[in-house]
Amino acid sequence: MSKMKALAWTGVALAFASTLATAQAPTRVRGEITGFDGKVLSVKTREGKDVKISVPENVGVSAVKKITIDDIKPGDFVGPASRKRPDGTLEAISLQKFPDNLRGVVSEGHGPWDLEPGSMMTNANVAKEVQTNNGKELVLEYKGGSQKVIVPANIPMFTTEPGDKSLLKPGAHIFTVARPGPDGNLSTARITVEKNGVRPAN
Repeated sequence: MSKMKALAWTGVALAFASTLATAQAPTRVRGEITGFDGKVLSVKTREGKDVKISVPENVGVSAVKKITIDDIKPGDFVGPASRKRPDGTLEAISLQKFPDNLRGVVSEGHGPWDLEPGSMMTNANVAKEVQTNNGKELVLEYKGGSQKVIVPANIPMFTTEPGDKSLLKPGAHIFTVARPGPDGNLSTARITVEKNGVRPAN
């Protein structure tokens, strides 16, 4: 094979690999359930799209439960979504307290999030709480780093508790990370769903 052909085939292979990786990338779905037949969940996403997500028989369902900042203490594993304030400090726009059984399952770290444009997510352990004029400041530590996040009192704060598929009913809001299969159809193994009017805010 000539050098030119070899380079051409290499380019095709790289393009295919890139397309395949993009096609198989997980996607976060936030929205309202419009239907569920026991196997396929229909959702109107927050962007206004109608999507269908295949759900296995043993799907994990987590129900949302409201909490307050007083329920957060040092040692807890939390995940605040945040935005940068003009002075560069991080201000939470939602706060999730993870159940202990998700410690080590949910990855620790700090990086970009898509709750709103430019938002960040920090999954970390609470090392310290400090009261400020703007709300409580959480000092968060994770493998390889730490962040300080101001938590205003009026933002959505929640944890989750075990739920079941009976909660997957039209009108309920969900959050899930769905994965496309080779045919492009979405599927998921775990869903966080609204309960008693409390919606997932991540």
